[in-house]
Amino acid sequence: MNTRILVTATAAVLLGGVAVGYTALSATPDTDDVATAPSTGGDRVQILTNGRLSSVDRTDPTGPRNVTEQRCDRAYEAAGTISCLRPVGALKAGELAVLDKDLKERRTIPLTGFPNRTRVSASGRMIGWTLFVDGHSYAANGFSTSTGILDTKTGTTVMSLEEFTAYVDDKPYQASDVNFWGVTFTADDNRFYATMSTNGHRYLVEGDFAARTIRTLIDNVECPSLSPDGTRIAYKAANNGDPQQGWRLSTMDLKTKTITPLPETRSVDDQPAWLDDDTVAYALQESDGTNNTWTVPATPEGTPTLYIPNANSPSP
Repeated sequence: MNTRILVTATAAVLLGGVAVGYTALSATPDTDDVATAPSTGGDRVQILTNGRLSSVDRTDPTGPRNVTEQRCDRAYEAAGTISCLRPVGALKAGELAVLDKDLKERRTIPLTGFPNRTRVSASGRMIGWTLFVDGHSYAANGFSTSTGILDTKTGTTVMSLEEFTAYVDDKPYQASDVNFWGVTFTADDNRFYATMSTNGHRYLVEGDFAARTIRTLIDNVECPSLSPDGTRIAYKAANNGDPQQGWRLSTMDLKTKTITPLPETRSVDDQPAWLDDDTVAYALQESDGTNNTWTVPATPEGTPTLYIPNANSPSP
């Protein structure tokens, strides 16, 4: 069983009057050990601490952290491939850095916007990312996102899913207000799920990377995350279909379309991650702007548990 997850600690700052997330630069705890690469053997859990790639013991996630110097605003790891959305610099300029398990850069892609989501396929081949180009909240009107995919094996890069042909209810669809976010990959490294918003809808879509097509499946699904067994997605559902009322963490069976609200009743504005087929992890922002990573059973019953404090962007 994979014993690593990847998260990033964040704080909040007012930027132009809008609250956005940024990587906290405060000193790490005295118990942290600075390392050149995260320890990934045995039962270590890979995380980001104060925006730096780190690892902790999976059986003691609040214990001492093995901290590296690699900084990311958002990150995700699978099969030795790390996707690192680097902090925004001047004029919203940042980059996607593709790192190997030793934190050596394999490739970088210049990007413009505020880092928001990233995912790596289970094989480590495919990388997806989302940035806010305008706005900083999915609950606001007029926001704009940019979502792309990289095939690390062939080098094929799609800078925007808006390049794909979209189908709504099996009919070709074009509109100026289309936005995509929250990619999650299937085991075949070709198909993926994501969110497409348009005309007041926030659809779960299924994409075909080779065919360059996207098709809507069901409404009111945001930031999907495919379960390890490939049968369910975890996602955030807008309360009463209105993001301004917050979101409820839920799962959906892809075959039956059965929806199960999870026993986390606080509003979750995150792309959840499956730690295993029974446990979902996600970040919640506190009143002081910091984020903590929580877990909840993927069932209607159970209790949310604080898993890793001062951390977000979990990756199993």
